[in-house]
Amino acid sequence: MLRDYQEELAVKAADILLKLKIVYLAMEMRVGKTLISLQTASLIGAKKVLFVTKKKAIPSIIKDYEREAFPYELTVINYEQLNKEKPEYDCIIADEAHSFGAYPKPSLRTKTLKSIVGRNYLILLSGTPSPETYSQLYHQFWLSEHSPFQELNFYKWAKKYVLIKEKMIHGLKINDYSKANKELVMQKVSPYILTYTRQEAGFKQTQVVEKVIEVEVSPGIYWLAGHLVKHLYYKMKNGCEIVCDSAAKLQVKLHQIYSGTVKTETTTQILDYTKAKYILNNYQGKKIAVYYKFIAEGEALKQVIPNTIDDPQEFKNSNKVFLSQIQSGGMGIDLSDADVLIFYNIDFSSALYQQARDRLQSLHRTKIPEVHWIFAKDGIEKKILDVVRKKKNYTTYYFNRDYLHNGQRKYFTEQNIKMVTQQRLSS
Repeated sequence: MLRDYQEELAVKAADILLKLKIVYLAMEMRVGKTLISLQTASLIGAKKVLFVTKKKAIPSIIKDYEREAFPYELTVINYEQLNKEKPEYDCIIADEAHSFGAYPKPSLRTKTLKSIVGRNYLILLSGTPSPETYSQLYHQFWLSEHSPFQELNFYKWAKKYVLIKEKMIHGLKINDYSKANKELVMQKVSPYILTYTRQEAGFKQTQVVEKVIEVEVSPGIYWLAGHLVKHLYYKMKNGCEIVCDSAAKLQVKLHQIYSGTVKTETTTQILDYTKAKYILNNYQGKKIAVYYKFIAEGEALKQVIPNTIDDPQEFKNSNKVFLSQIQSGGMGIDLSDADVLIFYNIDFSSALYQQARDRLQSLHRTKIPEVHWIFAKDGIEKKILDVVRKKKNYTTYYFNRDYLHNGQRKYFTEQNIKMVTQQRLSS
């Protein structure tokens, strides 16, 4: 059953939706945005509802829908299935709405959802509507023909709402649209937004204790990382090549390597099990959930740690270790039964950082949630954490600052790419 505050919020949301055709439930995680949105659809008299979310969140949404016996037909799909849907719904619920906030051009996913929403009711859900900049709000409301912004595209919108600046990226001048005017933007969107916090909901614990654990990985990992920063290329003994002919590629390769894996030009390899062995040896007797970034990291964990599962519902009633990729398991699932949430690696996204760590929150939890980060000592992960904690994504700008400096900066011009090609031919 819905809690009293959820019923009250649904009534408020329905009132906004009936008046404006859009309501944004910008509420902290674990307060029950899903139930509130499903109840809101019922209160407005919706007949056919589409709920778009992450794949791993689908079972819990269907369970909520069936338990409450809402009087409408519900279709729940993941983002990847959007292109199969037709505009035949009278209410659309878009979970993790900030994922539709890319700019200056909308993503293909955003364009597809816009064609489905049209002039129908739209319920947006997110705990972080503008994780980096208020410029991310434009395309979220652009999904509906009832958007409070009358500008037809982001560029026209930015002329009014953004302080546009030029910045240099790899020697090229580009426009920076991130400096949106918060006051102007919020004047437009605030009538559509409902907020609610865990504290307002009565959560006994609203804080999360974070602990960074740095482990010494094998010497070969440090050698390979250093070699790539200097030479941008390495041919392994088995003939597989690691090519870093752009700053973005070098960033990703270092991100993989410090956690013990690498994707070469032809295959993916596990290089080191230090992090997985640390988890196995140091969390005996604890109920733990582990997030990893790259698929090969999940394979390494499964090889070292027995009795792992990826079903959050099964995790509640077992002593097994829950494993999930950050990207797919950071949203819409409840891990509040875990003693510790462990990050085997960290994503570049500040939004995913916040969402994944909030999975431990629960209304009835009395013990302070713990999040442990398992990082390679002197690796790239701590640098990423320092940035995403400030609600910034770890982009190539920060990577260049951290790694390509002191007279050794590489802008990956044609000359550098040619250098990598020559190394490949001579190896």
